Amino acid sequence: MTQNTQALRSDDTDSAVPVIEIRDLHKSYGNLEVLKGIDMVAPKGHVISLIGSSGSGKSTLLRCCNLLEDSQQGVIKFEGEAVQWRGEGLNRHPADRAQVTRIRTNLSMVFQQFNLWSHMTILQNVMEAPVTVLKRDPVEVEAKARQYLEKVGIGDKADAWPAMLSGGQQQRAAIARALCMEPRALLFDEPTSALDPELEQEVVKVIKALAEEGRTMLLVTHDMKLAADVSDHVVFLHQGRTEEEGPPGALFGNPQSERLRGFLSAGG
Repeated sequence: MTQNTQALRSDDTDSAVPVIEIRDLHKSYGNLEVLKGIDMVAPKGHVISLIGSSGSGKSTLLRCCNLLEDSQQGVIKFEGEAVQWRGEGLNRHPADRAQVTRIRTNLSMVFQQFNLWSHMTILQNVMEAPVTVLKRDPVEVEAKARQYLEKVGIGDKADAWPAMLSGGQQQRAAIARALCMEPRALLFDEPTSALDPELEQEVVKVIKALAEEGRTMLLVTHDMKLAADVSDHVVFLHQGRTEEEGPPGALFGNPQSERLRGFLSAGG
């Protein structure tokens, strides 16, 4: 663990087990090594933002956290439980599918491209996973789904089809869908980058409100203002390594790395 990671806000988390913990994570696509030994900790109730240039490994790291991608080396823990692996290197895969399912259902991911089912209403989209995956009672799930749609500001769109909504509304529906799983952490992969600036602010407002509630979140973003506003800790990745990390005030206000200074001066 780096000194900066140890310095994460520790008022109520020193003795708590992190929601996500990553040690020496390596990820390759064939001969291309994308992640080259990443360490990261996401304590309960903290927002961790991942920033860096395109190709730095941000989204790959997020997908490895959620076990959507297999990593070739390193430890991934969810609430202290280490992912079990079989095989080595490019042949390494999770050994326990039930464990993978359990972890994924507790780490809801919001993608850049909404990924709503076009043949379902917004309400049906939000209800689908809790009913089919978690086998929850549909009546209870519907009540929760409507609450979350209200929470993200589109309660009146429950019976609409995705194609009838703006991009910002669709992304807010995707956030409501993630929330309806009632996960231990939310993972956002560039949630505003596909949106026009005006619609982007709708989604930013929702993410800020979730951060204020103390939800555990991992946020891959190109929006430095958003990262500065909502994060407890920011990690700057460069070519698959952690170049610099720390509290947002220090990272954005007094960057130590020449690469980070260059990245910020270029506008992120």
